[in-house]
Amino acid sequence: MQLYNSKNGALLEYKDAFFAMDEPWDTLVNRDNLEGYLSSKTKTSRQLNPGEQVKYLTDDTILPPIGQQEVWAAGVTYLKSRDARMEESQSSGAASLYDRVYDAERPELFFKAMPSRVSGHKQQVFIRVDSTWNVPEPELTLFINSNGNIQGYTIGNDMSSRSIEGENALYLPQAKIYEKSAALGPCLYITSLPIGGDAAIRMVIKRDDVKVYDDSTAVSRIKRSFTELAGYLYRECDFPNGCFLMTGTCLVPSPEFTLQEGDMVEISIDHIGTLINTIGINPKHKAK
Repeated sequence: MQLYNSKNGALLEYKDAFFAMDEPWDTLVNRDNLEGYLSSKTKTSRQLNPGEQVKYLTDDTILPPIGQQEVWAAGVTYLKSRDARMEESQSSGAASLYDRVYDAERPELFFKAMPSRVSGHKQQVFIRVDSTWNVPEPELTLFINSNGNIQGYTIGNDMSSRSIEGENALYLPQAKIYEKSAALGPCLYITSLPIGGDAAIRMVIKRDDVKVYDDSTAVSRIKRSFTELAGYLYRECDFPNGCFLMTGTCLVPSPEFTLQEGDMVEISIDHIGTLINTIGINPKHKAK
């Protein structure tokens, strides 16, 4: 089942039907056995006709599937990500950091965004104007409830300024955390079972309607389990409304590639759908 967040409220897609949910987003999703609860809600919720469905899912009404949750991220969870980080950090002498954390018992976890900095489907994400090397990072993203239990999955775009992180590993917060540096969507895929390792992650980048990047991988290539990552995140942190955790990327454009304003990024993950974002820059820079 897929749960959408919109300006008109939450919308559940279940067995080819759509149901309007009558609870606030945070109250609705933050529970154990979310799949069972939503299934039972379909018996008492109003089923929408096709015309009503459209009003919930237009580009103007659909929202990222987030309420008051923080967004965190895991790094260097795929071999290709480790190699890319080592390459970008070679000149700063920090390459060995990424090699060591890939094999370490403790994963790399970092804060990514508050809800106000998260974009949704068909919305803009920003690149930094003070970075010469900007890339999207497609990531399967966990929704974890306040009890630390994984209840669903969505698509994440972890925008990254690789030239800044590559210059000095201590610049990671600046490379990762800024306005519209994250996107989630288009929905929350709710399942009581772990998402299959054979689920494909694909990213396409278009410039002037021409593909400039197209690659895919499988979730099974991740080094760490989802429960391991969630366990470390919740070990000393409390999240009263739950939390989103991006689980790392395995799709890395070549070092010669950097995003430009107007590019379109399409990230698809089996069972969830496709998250589409256009690349922009913070409007305050255009005013100068």
